[in-house]
Amino acid sequence: MHDDLTRFIRSIPGFPRPGIIFRDITTLLKDPAALRMAADMIADRYAHSGISKVVCVEARGFLLGSIVAYKLGAGVVPVRKPGKLPAATLRETYALEYGTDAVEIHADAISPGDRVLVHDDLLATGGTAAAACSLVERLGGTIVGVSFLIELAFLRGRLRLPGQNIHALMTYNEE
Repeated sequence: MHDDLTRFIRSIPGFPRPGIIFRDITTLLKDPAALRMAADMIADRYAHSGISKVVCVEARGFLLGSIVAYKLGAGVVPVRKPGKLPAATLRETYALEYGTDAVEIHADAISPGDRVLVHDDLLATGGTAAAACSLVERLGGTIVGVSFLIELAFLRGRLRLPGQNIHALMTYNEE
């Protein structure tokens, strides 16, 4: 089934720098049937999991994650770069290849007992997803799954998400 969606992903060699192949999801997002298929496939996987919140990672994770939340009858919780959320937040810093980055969540976004699906568009090195999961757990949420539209398996991001139920609609095993 994932082969049906890979034809909607545009590959752009040399972006953002030489040696990288950028997997562009905007070509999938603009196609109504492909967008519906992707949202349905993710939502169907978690339909009977009692998800109460979908935590969507900035920014492309918001697009599909919000649709999935709607289909599941769940709330949407944004995880954003520092300084973008207006109320009190929790911050999680994570390591990059050179340096660090951070994400934040509203301190009141998740309640103990919430059953959470964490969603982002892409699993690469896993740092952002691991940080989002940590924020959910710090707020007392139970992570039911971590979903992605695309996984770049050769970057081994799953290793940064031990014990998580990870699902990607499409997997690229090489650059």
